[in-house]
Amino acid sequence: MNVARSFNNWRKYRQTVSELGRMTSRELQDLGIDRSDIHSVARAAIAR
Repeated sequence: MNVARSFNNWRKYRQTVSELGRMTSRELQDLGIDRSDIHSVARAAIAR
């Protein structure tokens, strides 16, 4: 994996964590995400 791709993956991970972290617990629940799952959801987002 090259440096640019690693950096882009890190940015996507941080952006996903940030956006999900700003949501209320109710909004996350509507999406089927528990607050404790935010980091694993963000990791899955960069795996696609």
